[in-house]
Amino acid sequence: MGRVLVARLDSMGDVLLAGPAVRAVAHGRVPDGSGANHVVMLCGRQGEAAAALLPGAAEVYSWDSPWIMNPAPKMTGPHADRLIDFVRNSRITEAVILTSFHQSPLPLALLLRLAGVERITGASTDYAGSLLDVRLKPGEDFPEDQPEAERALGIAEAAGFRLPAGDDGKLHLASVPDVRDLVGTEPYVVVHPGAAVPARAWPPLHHAAAVELLQGAGRRVVVTGGPNEASLTATVAGPSALDLGGRTDLSTLAGVMAGADAVVTGNTGPAHLAAAVGTPVACLFSPVVPAIRWAPYGVPLELLGDQNAACRMTRARVCPVPGHPCLDSVSPEEVVAAVERLIGGVSSFSTHVSTRRKARNR
Repeated sequence: MGRVLVARLDSMGDVLLAGPAVRAVAHGRVPDGSGANHVVMLCGRQGEAAAALLPGAAEVYSWDSPWIMNPAPKMTGPHADRLIDFVRNSRITEAVILTSFHQSPLPLALLLRLAGVERITGASTDYAGSLLDVRLKPGEDFPEDQPEAERALGIAEAAGFRLPAGDDGKLHLASVPDVRDLVGTEPYVVVHPGAAVPARAWPPLHHAAAVELLQGAGRRVVVTGGPNEASLTATVAGPSALDLGGRTDLSTLAGVMAGADAVVTGNTGPAHLAAAVGTPVACLFSPVVPAIRWAPYGVPLELLGDQNAACRMTRARVCPVPGHPCLDSVSPEEVVAAVERLIGGVSSFSTHVSTRRKARNR
């Protein structure tokens, strides 16, 4: 069994989107699976919990990347040596570096070469010299406008790894806990109001109004959030929704989302967690990044927000347009209507147009 490093040095959502690629590498190069690999997943601390949930990830190692994390740690000799020593001592001979369009695999490839990794695959617009054995050129070897999960899988395929027969290529988790003791047994809708950056956040009072409307329509609502979002979730939940703010780790949150009829959230990690457990998502998506790449993958989807707003493609963390019109213009009534469409099994035409793409040929 080979020992292959799969690197995705970003946050939780990015790591979850790497799931199909991780499974392909774990399956190996031999079609019947006899060439299976021991996959070591390399990620940043923000993605560590997600990596531990991925099928095929036999081992997880966390290292904070100075060229990807924000805020970035200092790049020092001891910091680099920690990664180099781990890779060398782990007897890793091959690596697949997964990146987004704005990232370079070359800094990591250099460190892996110093650690003795013999074969490295990545996608780079820059000349890679001897740093990459298999180099994909974005825009030439594959289109940039494709779902991020498919981009990652394409990089793994270029290294020679493919999903086993019967694998649907969607996001999956290795296991999902039973959380009925936490949420009860009656049907419910999850509302997750938090967002990793302000530019992707829908206003708290809009969330609270949507919760009231959902409850008025007969829907039970569960509000979720991290340990630093207790005040936000309390505001959104109001007096009658179930407030789980700060009461779930990532695995438990996955269980909560798996039991929901639908999830309302922004373009943030929990949107991809919902996709990984197969739950439909009403996504309040700020177009600072393109929906075709970053919308929840492989599940019924309602995309909300003006995808042609002035902030489009800016990658802004704080909204550059006064009034945050791309999301603030979305009404609570629109969100409730989107949830009802998802539960009823009918998606909107606007969502189809915003995420339309050409099918990949495998």
